[in-house]
Amino acid sequence: MKQIMLMVAVILLIAGSAAAQDKGWEVPAKAKAMKPTENLADKSVIADGKAVWYKHCKACHGSKGLGDGPKGAMLKADPGDFSSAKFQAQTDGTLYYKTITGKGEMPAYAKKITNEDDRWALVAYMRSLKK
Repeated sequence: MKQIMLMVAVILLIAGSAAAQDKGWEVPAKAKAMKPTENLADKSVIADGKAVWYKHCKACHGSKGLGDGPKGAMLKADPGDFSSAKFQAQTDGTLYYKTITGKGEMPAYAKKITNEDDRWALVAYMRSLKK
């Protein structure tokens, strides 16, 4: 009986943790309003962003941003579908902010992607994933 109660408690704890991560991600207004320092439609910028994506993001988010990377399946939170209208509706500044600051299982990349141009190139690549 104690084992069953312990298992139920663990399941509820895990479910609560996953639900907490799925709640809104507060992005400061200043970050939402950030404007790219790169031309996000430029093919060379997108190509640079793809290289950054393959190095840092593909493992969880998949090569096309569908959330189907090999590490993504191990996460409690859904890695998301970057091709979706909901994802693409976010501002450029929001995508930049979320990538650099991280939250929950999404690591912060401020120290891993230190070049400003690379950060915006990554946003350009995310934009190229839309359906």
